[in-house]
Amino acid sequence: MNLETFIVQAKTHTYAGNGIKSLSYRPCSHDLQYQNGDYAYMDSYFGGRDFLGQEVVYYRRSPIWAMNYYGRILKPDLITPAEAGTIIKTALTELYQEGRFLGGFKCHHIWGLYIDSNAGNYESFTGYEWIEVQGVKAYELHYHGGMVKHE
Repeated sequence: MNLETFIVQAKTHTYAGNGIKSLSYRPCSHDLQYQNGDYAYMDSYFGGRDFLGQEVVYYRRSPIWAMNYYGRILKPDLITPAEAGTIIKTALTELYQEGRFLGGFKCHHIWGLYIDSNAGNYESFTGYEWIEVQGVKAYELHYHGGMVKHE
């Protein structure tokens, strides 16, 4: 299995797939983990309505890839955190079923329109996702990441 395939698999089995939360490694963090063979994945984030987190992939216990993200509700009168989470999980599940996590994506949902835009590939990338409700941007998330080199 290659790294990009593992990343999609891990994302599918954790947040988007309502994966089981693991023990919190830092006070008040929400941690999700997945492992397959020599690869291990950890997603650790803080907050709820507004949140910040990091995903790391390890190969044979050495970190080789990471992604940081910060998301927030912009219009709490238009969307709740639970609704945003439902839209995001639906959209990401559809994206991951295509065998990818980058490359731009749109998903229509009863509560709004999910849009993701990014540049680069899994080795080095930046991205931005948002949800529009009634044509108004109600949620946003910025992310970036790539390979971790040890030299």
